Amino acid sequence: MTVADDEGEDLAAEWEAALGDDEAEGEDDDLAAEWESMVGDDGGGGADLLGAVGGRESTRVLNQDEIDSLLGFDEDHDEEGGQSGIQAILNSALVSYERLPMLEVVFDRLVRMMSTSMRNFTSDNVEVSLDNIVSIRFGDYLNSIPLPAMLGVFKAEEWDNYGLLTIDSSMIYSIVDVLLGGRRGTAAMRIEGRPYTTIERNLVERMVHVVLNDLSAAFDPLSPVSFRFDRLETNPRFATISRPSNAAIVAKLRIDMEDRGGRVEMLLPYATLEPVRELLLQMFMGEKFGRDSIWETHLARELWQTDVDLEAVLDEQYMELTDIINLKIGSQIMFNATPDSDIEIRCGGVSMYTGKMGRKGNNIAVRIDDEITKQKG
Repeated sequence: MTVADDEGEDLAAEWEAALGDDEAEGEDDDLAAEWESMVGDDGGGGADLLGAVGGRESTRVLNQDEIDSLLGFDEDHDEEGGQSGIQAILNSALVSYERLPMLEVVFDRLVRMMSTSMRNFTSDNVEVSLDNIVSIRFGDYLNSIPLPAMLGVFKAEEWDNYGLLTIDSSMIYSIVDVLLGGRRGTAAMRIEGRPYTTIERNLVERMVHVVLNDLSAAFDPLSPVSFRFDRLETNPRFATISRPSNAAIVAKLRIDMEDRGGRVEMLLPYATLEPVRELLLQMFMGEKFGRDSIWETHLARELWQTDVDLEAVLDEQYMELTDIINLKIGSQIMFNATPDSDIEIRCGGVSMYTGKMGRKGNNIAVRIDDEITKQKG
């Protein structure tokens, strides 16, 4: 007899004792038989018994695949580039920022331009591809950089802020091997545990200049900007260009040179992109938000045909309130204006012109002599 059978008989005995002697023995036998059938001979009755108290159906136990899917560790779903379950709920609170459609267009232009410039730079067949564009906190990105790597810090002159270019170890040794005449068909040598030499740093710096020139050209149709190389670091702590909690955009590029290659990651903090944020929110180049040129033209035409009232002010007299209250019929107010004094012409209380008063036929007229310009305060 198995352990599950023992448990079933014990539970049946407990139920029989709980029912008491006044219950029918046939009912006890039926209940005991039902418990024994639920226990079965598979040895898994302990968990099923807990879910079957009171005659209810047993609760189904989740298998490992269902548990992984619930927690968000489903490998098939991760390969599709998404997250699910509890992991998606937790990560949704990390970085949830708006998408920048035009930035994707800029990086597509960058990929095409880099394919050409890197071929000219290495004299080899180079293919550049864009893996993805993600939003991430700056501190999380620094912690995720696989070392050893080189980090190029650059400055966007017109935007007065910085960006980061990360070149992984495979790309470093591949570019050194190509520029120094390494033979094709041999994998790039990767030596760990030593700092990068001056020759390696100089060669990588030349490649960074090529990438930054292409990045500047990719932004030109949207907003002219110059990306200036600042320094090259090997320790992520020394490449801190933003607060760890600040959000940033990371574009991951893959560079393949036949059997050699590596990854280049470009990080631009949201603070760096803030001056051109409105442009990056466009769905297409030249999109205008809330502007209608047809309506503007119609409004301007109607304004030119609008009738306005002009006031010709001969003179102004400032009086105290008590003097105004004491005015009676027949009282005289003396003005300081003479027939040759300038007349001020106003429109809606705003002084527009000055002129001289005269007569045109049977009408009193004012000849405009000068325009009153407002002084910007």
